[in-house]
Amino acid sequence: MLRWFITIFIAVIVFSAALPWLEKFGIGRLPGDIRFKLFGKTIFLPFASTVLLSTAIFLVARLF
Repeated sequence: MLRWFITIFIAVIVFSAALPWLEKFGIGRLPGDIRFKLFGKTIFLPFASTVLLSTAIFLVARLF
């Protein structure tokens, strides 16, 4: 369970770092993505985009 938590945490960090590049393709603005401001900082939780990218990576990995 801890391994999955760490994996998801790292995936969210990588996704957040790549977000400006991915927003050009429409990823990061899906209905399940949450964005809010807290103490002057914008917090972004990309739940739907993470699921979409994980599914795409899984399908590509299954093909090869």
